[in-house]
Formats: sequence, structure tokens, C-alpha cells
Amino acid sequence: MTDLGEVRAGLEAGLRAAVRGEVAFDATARALTTMDASNYRRVPLGVVAPRDADDVAAALSVCREHGVPVVARGGGTSIAGQATGTGVVLDFTRHMNRIVSLDPEARRAVVQPGLVLDRLQEAAAPHGLRFGPDPSTHSRCTLGGMIGNNSCGSHSVAWGTTADSVQELSVISGRGDLLRPGRDWAGAPDGLRALVEGELARLRTDFPSLSGLPRRISGYALDALLPEHGADVARSFCGSEGTLGVLTEAVVRLVEAPRARALAVLGYADESAAAEAAAGLLAYGPLTVEGMAADLVREGAGLPRGGAWLFVETGGDSAAEARERAETVVRAADVVDALVVTDPAAQRTLWRIREDASGTATRMPDGAEAWPGWEDCAVPPPRLGAYLRDFRALLSAHELRGTPYGHFGDGCIHVRIDFDLMSDAGVARFRLFSQELADLVVSHGGSLSGEHGDGQARAELLPRMYGQEAVRLFERAKSVWDPDDLLNPGMLVRPAPLDSNLRFAVLPRKPVDVAFGYPEDGGDFSAAVRRCVGVAKCRVMPAGSSGSGAGVMCPSFRATGEEEHSTRGRARLLHEMLAGEVVTDGWRSTEVRDALDLCLSCKGCRSDCPVGVDMATYKAEFLHHHYTGRRRPAAHYAMGWLPVWLGLVARTRTARLVNSLASLRPLAWTAKRAGGLAVERDIPRLAREPFSRWFRQRLRGQGERMLGELRERAVAEEGAGFPPDLPKTVYLWSDTFTEYLSPSVGQAAVRVLEAAGIWVYPTPAMKLRKSADDDYDSPRPNPYGILGGRACCGLTYVSTGQLDRARKVMRRTLDLLDPLLDPELTPEPPPIVVLEPSCAAALRTDLPELLHDDPRAARLAASVLTFAEALERYAPHWTPPRLDRPVAGQTHCHQHAVLGDAAERRLREAAGLTGDLSGGCCGLAGNFGFEKGHYDVSAACAEEQLLPTVRAATQDTVILADGFSCRTQLEQLAGRRGRHLAEVLAEALEGSEDDKAAGGRQ
Repeated sequence: MTDLGEVRAGLEAGLRAAVRGEVAFDATARALTTMDASNYRRVPLGVVAPRDADDVAAALSVCREHGVPVVARGGGTSIAGQATGTGVVLDFTRHMNRIVSLDPEARRAVVQPGLVLDRLQEAAAPHGLRFGPDPSTHSRCTLGGMIGNNSCGSHSVAWGTTADSVQELSVISGRGDLLRPGRDWAGAPDGLRALVEGELARLRTDFPSLSGLPRRISGYALDALLPEHGADVARSFCGSEGTLGVLTEAVVRLVEAPRARALAVLGYADESAAAEAAAGLLAYGPLTVEGMAADLVREGAGLPRGGAWLFVETGGDSAAEARERAETVVRAADVVDALVVTDPAAQRTLWRIREDASGTATRMPDGAEAWPGWEDCAVPPPRLGAYLRDFRALLSAHELRGTPYGHFGDGCIHVRIDFDLMSDAGVARFRLFSQELADLVVSHGGSLSGEHGDGQARAELLPRMYGQEAVRLFERAKSVWDPDDLLNPGMLVRPAPLDSNLRFAVLPRKPVDVAFGYPEDGGDFSAAVRRCVGVAKCRVMPAGSSGSGAGVMCPSFRATGEEEHSTRGRARLLHEMLAGEVVTDGWRSTEVRDALDLCLSCKGCRSDCPVGVDMATYKAEFLHHHYTGRRRPAAHYAMGWLPVWLGLVARTRTARLVNSLASLRPLAWTAKRAGGLAVERDIPRLAREPFSRWFRQRLRGQGERMLGELRERAVAEEGAGFPPDLPKTVYLWSDTFTEYLSPSVGQAAVRVLEAAGIWVYPTPAMKLRKSADDDYDSPRPNPYGILGGRACCGLTYVSTGQLDRARKVMRRTLDLLDPLLDPELTPEPPPIVVLEPSCAAALRTDLPELLHDDPRAARLAASVLTFAEALERYAPHWTPPRLDRPVAGQTHCHQHAVLGDAAERRLREAAGLTGDLSGGCCGLAGNFGFEKGHYDVSAACAEEQLLPTVRAATQDTVILADGFSCRTQLEQLAGRRGRHLAEVLAEALEGSEDDKAAGGRQ
């Protein structure tokens, strides 16, 4: 019996000698490719990233010599298991990812298999062309994967499937033969023509007609080899899931893109009504007829009234023509409500709702998990309504739930179902339901797969659709192309059982002991990690005209292009850490540690990931366990304990001395090296006077006068929800960055809030008791009692995984704020204004999730307001000063992910600050950009969106950056000073007051 270790060693050595591309057999590379976007998991021996077709041929030769199977992999978004394997995985995304040529006149492009679809669309767009099929994963799926699965997408009613867009292929067979499949038997392997000509009758009778079933993807398309279909070997190859040959290049057809588009969103009572209506709309020549139900739509999505919707896109040579066609569709449809959208940005917003459904569908409305497996069934479009009713009945019979959505115009339905795939009984139900659903689909004249292939999920059931004889014909065709069964064995023919190799089987059955509460996952860390289903929205690279690079997630992947630095890659490593087979060291794993090292904790995935993966929290959790009882990196002490060090400098009044020492390069270099910091970074200057000291002096001089004025206003305004004797009172949180590094932000916020008629009172983040160096006492007793000490959100401890310390700091904060958080004293949560977005986000999310056993934590989280939210809520009639200037800069990533920026947008608009801030992440991200080894990635993240936007700004443009990290990054990398919105408004207020004073003097 051959030892597996010997096979692996010999295989690796042979591949390294033969292949010029990367060869990786380490635990990280293997862990990253154990899964695709399906329910299945198979552990490979190694991963090869070929540089060209010669590398592919060499890798196949070595694998054939060792009897090891090969799986071709693109974006890894397949949802039936066909992008996983136990042998060698070929990753085409690293090198073989180019457009070889593009001929606009011939409307043709030559592409490599690892090319992401959006890159082809961007190249074709200036010529008025596009590739017709466009799956919802268009921003990360590859052309090779689309050909392997015969992908379709939302525009298939207009432009068909990938097979309809393929002209010629370059393929290497399992035996190493170089083939050029095309029409008229071009590129057919020896024996294929004879096989087909001996089975003409069966091919004409056992294969459902594509005219009535446009989404027949299941099985091999052997009927494309019939003489009446042009003996199209290239078309027949499409949808073969890498089992017949390895694609190295493709000649694809492009179509003319409409000059203008309009989107009609039609509201129906329910999904059945929408499904019944879909086929009738095809007569109007739409580009899309997509459907989805209300369960998949977040509140406030801007859709018309209804319980389900059809998204019907129309095209035209002008906006007016496209709109008229959309309005014609609306008039012809019997709807509850309708909406026609012509603005391209608004259309993209609505399309994102539909495209994100593959992720949002993985959670039921009550939070229960749902899974693929029956994602792509298709029936003739006129049968869709009847099929959906029978499908719903079958779900009910098995006590299962799922929300259908998808390509209603083609009769193709996507659905995630709440299978229990963790227990034996649940898996048995999964198998029985799958068998009965296959029979139901066939009874409606349908196909088990209508888009993403059969893979392991449905191949076992193909005899129910085609019959045993046709499936044996599939096996014979596979043997002609790949007699050694080297290529993706177990897919399509001689398949593994649909209930084997489930990725959940290896996970622990009992919850793992963790620090965070994971409230959305029942406190189960495994369930949190399972959130990642592999749709790979985190793998979107910076985009051009397509706009697919919007959002924040995932900045480190955008900078490096490496799977292990994507949210999905890190989730896969955590999954394997819990499984313990590939990653064997548990919480001590160096593989997981290294992958998480470049996670910026930007929290972008919390909002941008369709299923809400929160890698920042998972990273903090991992670091907490990884370093328990061990010495931490020096940066964790230098940056994690930043509030302590800065507080010490403030108490000893040595800020000027520290700044002077930091300006001495040799000394600063030594200090940075000792502290584990990036030597490329300048140490930020400390404020000579902390914000709280300035505020105490301000209160000493103005407190009683302002209080009297506000009392008089209270009689007239009777502001609701405030303490009876303090109208419009907010508590200002002095975070570490505002307190010690940017007190000007706090000073500006106080001025603006007071100008708006809001009384600003300090939280315990400022000392108000008498102390040795300050004889000041509060000008008036706090109505809730005088509070002393320093409160802290614990952000720096959380981001470095020092969760025990974070909990202590947070608990102390709750104790200090206890009078404000006591529901008997304050029935309504007191408004606490937090100026630093990252600190506000920590209070809103990290605090209640770490102290999930303390009800005060949730109460404090509910009290947190941003600067703009406070103005909007407590001074709704206040008019800010008009600046009438453009803005540039970046929305803070935590603001984007946790807090939202709607109030900030409205405040900027009211102040005449025009334009939008860029997305992405500044790259500094608190401690991340200051840590040793992170500088290059930090700078690359800033170069993706922030720095180009700021460099392109005109002289009169206001550079906005509410986060201290963002302002620091701008200053250090671009030499530009960014300002908090409060600073901009305060400056304008002072300017208007000066103008009034000058007018009075005149």
C-alpha cells in the first residue's frame, strides 16, 4: 500500500521541477481550497498556479504519472462542489487571467480562463460591446468557471447562456492532447464522433428541447454534437465542469450593449403571482425578467409595494426609448405597484439587492441558517407558477423553509433551504427531499440544474432526469475525453453521493468557548464562521468603469490579490482550524495568525458581506486565544495600551517633551523598533493641552451663563425626552484620540452643538472632581450626580485581541456611567455623542457583544450618537452655515459598516458641501498601519481610492476625514490636512460671526 506522505512528497517535487508557476502544498494553500460556495468540502494535496498552457500540460503530466486527480478552479464560487477535489487544484486566477485580444469589429475576444468577467466587460464597454451572460458574481467569477458551468445570469432572456457566447476553445485533455474545439467536429477527441453517430436517435429523444427549456444545464450537452446543431464541440464542452479537459484559452462572442437602459420594478402580492406573470412579459423583448420575494429584501430598500417583485430591464438607443419600453411593460402587467428607474446609479442600487440575494438568502428572517443544494432548478417559463406552488407544498411536507428568487423569465429558480446538515437525521431528510424534488422538477419538464452545474449536489440524481441509458452515454463520453478519469472525478458521472463530503461534518458539535457573545449566531463561534458560504464578494478587485469596486470590503485582498487575505479566505482557515484536519494547532495556529495579520479590522465585511461575516470580531477572538498565557508582539503593548500611555503623558504634562524626543530621528527610530512599529511611520504629535482640560476651563467661564440661557429656551421649546431641568442636553464622549491627539475636533464639536442650542455636558471621559492639579469643580451639580474617572470604549484592546483587558476597561466604563444607565433614573437612554467613528462603532457593537451578560452595555450602545445624528435629533430646525464648496475624502470604514452616514450626508448637503466621499479604507486603520510589516499594504489600501480622490481635488475642495486614522494617513502619505466635519462647520460659524462683527463696526 502506497504511503500518502510519499505520494505527496513525490508529487510536490515533480510539480516544482516541471512547473514555472507557484506550487503550494502547505496547510494554508490546501485549507483555502477545501471548499467553494457549496455544501461540500474535499481536501486537496496541493495547489498549482500555472503561468501558461505549457505549465498546465506539465502539471497534468506529473499528476497523471502519480495517478492524482486534477481540478480546475477559477473564482471558487461554484455552488455544487465541482471546484473542490482531493488531488491537485489548478488556480487560474493568479497568472492566466488576461484578455489576449479584443476585436471590436468582429465582436470577439480571446480570453484566458482566470479572467474575471467584469474585466472583460470594462474592456468591451468603450466599444459599445459586452459579454452577454452575467451571473450575480460577475465581479469575481472567471470566464473559465463560467464555461465550465455554462453560466447564464440575469440577461439570459436576451443573450442566452455562456455556451451561446463561445466560438472556439483551447483545451488540454487528460492525456495531454492539445485540442481546439469548435463547430463541425473541430477539436473533437478521437472516438467522440463515432460515439455520437452511433447514438443519434437517443440524443434526439432523451434530451429536453432547449426551445422549451432555455436553462437546461444538467449533464453533458451531447445533443450539441448532432448534425442539425452543427456538431459544435465547443458548445458541447460548455457545462462539463472540468471533467473533459482543462481550458487554457477561449474565443468568445460579444454583443452590442444598449445605449440606454431603464428598470421597471413590478410589485406583486406574492412570488407565485410574480412567477405566473413572468413568461407573459417576454413578448416585450426585455433584457431581464428577474424575481425575488420580500423575505430577501432589507427594510427601506426603496422597492414599490408588494410581497414579491419582478425586475424587468429594457434597452434602447436613447433614455426616452428605454423608458418608454419599461413603461409599456408596466402598462401590460397586472401589478400591485410599480416603479420605473432610469438613473444608472439608482439602477445599480436596486440591482445590488437582487445580486446580494445569494448571500442574504442564507439566513431566514428568524436568523436560522439556510444552505444551497437546490439552488438552480429550471422549468419551462410557462410552468414556473405551478412548479413554485408544488415546490412550496414539498417544503411544507418536509417542514423546511426557503425563499425562491432568480431568473423567472427563464424559469430558473434559486433557493437556499434551512436544511439541518449537522445531524444524521437532518442529513437523511436532505437526501430524501433532494430525491423527491428531483422527481418534481422532472414532472414539470425541467432541468435539475438551470445555471451553475450539477457537481456533487445533483449528479447522483441525473438518471431521474435523463434515464439510465443517457447517463451511461455520459460515462462513455467522459471516457473518450478522459480515459484515465484524471479530471475532476466524481462530478457528473460516477458521482459521489449527494450527502457525502458535507463541509459541516468536520465541525465541532458543541459550542466553542469564546469571549464575544455572537448574538446573531446563538453564541456559537462555529455558526459565526459558517456564515461564509463562499459567494466571494470580498474578492472584488479595484474596478474601472463597472463600478464593482465600491464599498469597503476587503481592503487587504484588494492590495495583495491573495485569497488568504480575503474575508472568505480567512473564514476558510478558521473553518479548518475548528475542523482540525488541515490546520491542526487550533487557536495556536500560525496559518490563521498569519492570514489575520493583514486584516485591517475595518469591519467592512460586517456590512458589505451579504451574510454579515464580521472578520474584525473573529480576528479579535482569535488573537485573544492565540496569545493567552504567551508573550504578545510588542505592538500590542505599544498600540493596544495607547490610552494608558497617553494618559500618563497628560498627567505628567510632558507632551512637549515627548514631541521633541519624537522629532529626533535616531531616537524615534529606536523607539519604533522597540515598540514593534513601522519605522516608515512618523509618530503623531501629542496635543499640549488635552481636550478635557480645555473643556473644564470653558465650563468654568461659561457654564452658569449658558445654563441660564438654555433654561429660558426650555420654557419656550419644551424639548421632549430630556431631563426636566436641562433641555437638549447631550453628553460628549472624549475618546482617546480626541482627548490627547485631536482636541481641536472636540472643541469644534462643542462650539457647533452650542451654536445649535444644545447643552453639552461631559461624560466621565473627563475628570470633573477636584484633583491635585485642578481645583475646578462642576459649575452646577450633574443632575445625575457628579461622575469621576476616565471612561474608555476599549477599542485598542479589542483590535489587538486583549479581550480580558477590554472587558475590564468596558466594565469600569459602565460602572462610571451607571447613574446615566439606570432606567429608574433615566427612563430614556441619555444621548452620548462620540466624535471618533471607530470609538462609536466599538461602543455600538464590541461593547454589548463582549459584555453580553450586562444589560447596561446594550443601554449604552443604544445611547451612542454621531455628531451629525445629535444635531439632526436635538436641533432639527437649526441651519448650519453655508459653505458652498465641494468635498473630497473618505467615509470612515467603521462609519460605513456600523454607524451609517445618512445623517452626515444630510448635514453636508444642508451646509452646501457638495459631492460624495470615496469608499474603501484609508489603510491606517488604527493600530494596523503603525505595526511593523504593514506599511506597504497600508499605503496600497490608501492608494486604491482615498489618495487619488484627494490628489484630484481642487484648491477650494474641503478635505473631510472624521477619523483620526484617516487624517493621519492623509497627512503622512499625501501631505494634505483632513478635517472632521465639526471642524469645518465651526470654522464657518466663526467666519460668519466675524463677518457680522465687521458689519456692525462699519
